[in-house]
Amino acid sequence: MTMKQYLILFFSLWMPLFAMGEPIDRETVVKRHKVFTTATLPKSPAQVGNGKFAFGMDITGLQTFLPFNTLSDWGWHSYPLPEGVKVEDYQPVVVESHGKKIPYWDRDPAHPEITNWLMQNPHRINLGRIAFRLMRDDGKEATELDLKSARQEVDLWTGIVYSRFELNGQEVKVRTVCHPEQDVIGVTVESELLRRGNIGVYLDFPYADKRQFPHFMGRYDTVAGHTSVSEQLTPRAVRIDRKMDSTSYCVRLDWTGDAVFTRESPETHRFFLQPGKEENTFSFTCAFSSRRENRQPASAGEIEQLSAKSWERYWRSGAAVDFSGSKDPRWIELERRVVLSQYLMRVNECGLFPPQESGLVNNGWYGRFHFEMIWWHGVHYGLWGRMDCFNKYLNVYQDFLPGAIQRAKEEGRKGARWPKCTGNFNREWPCSAHAYLIWHEPHPIYIAEMEYRQNPTQAVLDKWRDIVVNTADYMADYLFYDKQRKQYVLGPPVVIVSENTDPRQTINPIFELGYFRYGLRTALAWADRLGLPEKRVKQWKEVLEKMAPLPVEDDVYVTYEGIPDMWTKYTFEHPALTGVFGMLPGDGVDKETFKRTLSKVCKEWQFKRIWGWDFPMMAMAAARTGQPELAVDMLMHWAPGFQFDEHGLATGGPYPYFPSNGALLTAVAMMCGGWDGSEGEAPGFPKDGSWTVRYEGFQPMQ
Repeated sequence: MTMKQYLILFFSLWMPLFAMGEPIDRETVVKRHKVFTTATLPKSPAQVGNGKFAFGMDITGLQTFLPFNTLSDWGWHSYPLPEGVKVEDYQPVVVESHGKKIPYWDRDPAHPEITNWLMQNPHRINLGRIAFRLMRDDGKEATELDLKSARQEVDLWTGIVYSRFELNGQEVKVRTVCHPEQDVIGVTVESELLRRGNIGVYLDFPYADKRQFPHFMGRYDTVAGHTSVSEQLTPRAVRIDRKMDSTSYCVRLDWTGDAVFTRESPETHRFFLQPGKEENTFSFTCAFSSRRENRQPASAGEIEQLSAKSWERYWRSGAAVDFSGSKDPRWIELERRVVLSQYLMRVNECGLFPPQESGLVNNGWYGRFHFEMIWWHGVHYGLWGRMDCFNKYLNVYQDFLPGAIQRAKEEGRKGARWPKCTGNFNREWPCSAHAYLIWHEPHPIYIAEMEYRQNPTQAVLDKWRDIVVNTADYMADYLFYDKQRKQYVLGPPVVIVSENTDPRQTINPIFELGYFRYGLRTALAWADRLGLPEKRVKQWKEVLEKMAPLPVEDDVYVTYEGIPDMWTKYTFEHPALTGVFGMLPGDGVDKETFKRTLSKVCKEWQFKRIWGWDFPMMAMAAARTGQPELAVDMLMHWAPGFQFDEHGLATGGPYPYFPSNGALLTAVAMMCGGWDGSEGEAPGFPKDGSWTVRYEGFQPMQ
């Protein structure tokens, strides 16, 4: 037998059944889910982006008829402080907990002005609108109703958006693309209307607004408070210096051929670029930067080439899955959601900071990011073998560690207390839900363990050492030793995952208790790897050994210990009791009790009153309990809070809600790649012949 024949025999016997055969044709899988639309979707833009910068567009390929947003990770703004008010005026609210008086960042009733200012600032800003000025033959500006045969294609494989429409009987073709590394868009227009002067381009810059959840960000009717100063750099390039209170940034516009650049008037922030009439093709680039850049950006054509190469590298990296051999007719929709979610996450959530809930589409919660949602936004990257995307913003833990240590110290506790909701610097938003929320505390330990399993090196240990140790210190110190019970208990006060119980009455919530148990167990494993002395981790061990058990009533788990009327009053919001053995590996869980609990949740919970990531969380719970049919049903469950539109943008919270996309990818990765203790291939999918799952490259889940 030749070596080649031996290898073929070996792999035919031992390679996983579901991963067998030829490698997945990734290009075919991705391209069968190209996005085609024939009109602007009012709140759902097509997008191009690179993870830290994104540009949303309507059916024309620009922001012509609707002012979709241009967002970046570095574009932040704060309003000036109210007159006579200082940040130092804010005073935390002191709450007694187990005999200790602890200051929490809740609303300060004595200083409402500074409390409100801290809530709203900093906030992300819309960097500007780029739009066509399309003129009808009668001299009036066109509306979308004047367009004929409109069609737009989002080419997921290359990251290029192709837009076509007819105006005045002439076809207009537009290509829109984003540079894979720089915050630059490139646009190419082809039409005879250019020769007629019917197509122009304008840039418009808004002032920030105080809305918490705007779909279209900024005040275009506000002239005061910001300035826009243009400077001609070359005959075919101009720079616009923007200043908005203390925020400043630059916009550089470069174009091909002859064109005239003008300002609408000194009183506005709108600028026009009118191409000459010599050619029927016109292209331009628009670069955004937090500071002045002297370099000339690549041309639109060059950016298209760079984008295509970058996106192909992305699609060929990490894991892939192909459901096309399945008999269950839902395979095509599940695969569409999976492919579009991968595109959207790469466009919106691979940047300098943890992403906000709505990515770089619009603002939710003023554009702040939530530390408890880092798990749902990013764990899928690790499971799909794309830790490089996740690592782009995981430095936030190291960067925020000094502030987290100080925050814990102010509470009179050891270790590091991570914020709940913050912006581009480490300051909490004062609010009761933020003050008492703690389920995000073990996140960095989970993420560190995930990375170490994939890359068990000293470099990874060094990277996470101080973060893991200080996080474990805080968790161990957070629990209170009840001498009568001879147990460590969690809370009160505590705001739980669902945020729908009284924090001053809530004790031993199941998810938080299970996650703290996991966190301390895993931290002790890290202590061994790091060579920490026994004395250093004594408190961790004691707390772990004496931690209160997960709360049970009538043979099922409940949300927290002693909760009144659990199944009549609290079956809405996140069913986090299902996450303790699904999202998490089940520390302290009795599997039979949990299986009964999951069954009761499926019967009793109000699925129209939960969030988008809850369905994948329940799918993972179903998979771990050996119910793959239920796992698929949860991923495909119809509910208003778990829908994916034409562009793949998901519901489930303030629209769009990217935790829904991230949770879907996490669940699919787990159901394909398995988890600690799982057996067989693609253990989360049914084995009755309804699903044929070809997959490759997934990392097993904890």
